[in-house]
Amino acid sequence: MGPNGAGKSTLANILMGHPAYQVTQGEVLFKGENIVGLAPDERSRMGLFLAFQYPVAIPGVSVANFLRMAINARRAAENGNGKKIPIPEFRELLKGKMDLLKIPHEFAGRFLNDGFSGGEKKRTEILQLATLEPEIAILDETDSGLDIDAVRIVAKGINALVGEELGILIITHYQRILNYIKPDFVHILLAGRILQSGGADLAEHLEEVGYEGILEL
Repeated sequence: MGPNGAGKSTLANILMGHPAYQVTQGEVLFKGENIVGLAPDERSRMGLFLAFQYPVAIPGVSVANFLRMAINARRAAENGNGKKIPIPEFRELLKGKMDLLKIPHEFAGRFLNDGFSGGEKKRTEILQLATLEPEIAILDETDSGLDIDAVRIVAKGINALVGEELGILIITHYQRILNYIKPDFVHILLAGRILQSGGADLAEHLEEVGYEGILEL
């Protein structure tokens, strides 16, 4: 958590290896390896995932085809033989994930984020997360621009996925989404540094006093 300009989205992009950002010092350790020199797709194959704050629309490419291409690209890179996921297997996989997240099956045939509401875009990101099955997911302001009902729906999807095999780093301004997702740890970021850490009660305190109240401590 942190105010605008604190460095939250910068942190997310750096962790995922966005080419617009350059790491000038320090390391990013994941599974005992410094991943600073790795490309985004290499980090993805290691088990990292980033859900964007502003997902891009891709007219002409359906949600299902996009996800199938993502799985096939990962398989080709990991196995080196280019063996694609059989369509029946993919359909069953996607159907299962959509049922888990309570997403209507016809959603898969729509063009990716094209004409989607804010809530639909964020649910698509969660569906990508569920389908690709990473080990660590970074959700960059997934609640941004969503109404109360959409936040609740997205939070339910996140709660359905998180567990021993998936850790999630949520980046948010507000306590709102944390009403539905109880965090294990809360870190307050300011000027690119962690100013304060605590449990779920820290987010509740922040809601009461605001960032200025935290800065006065």
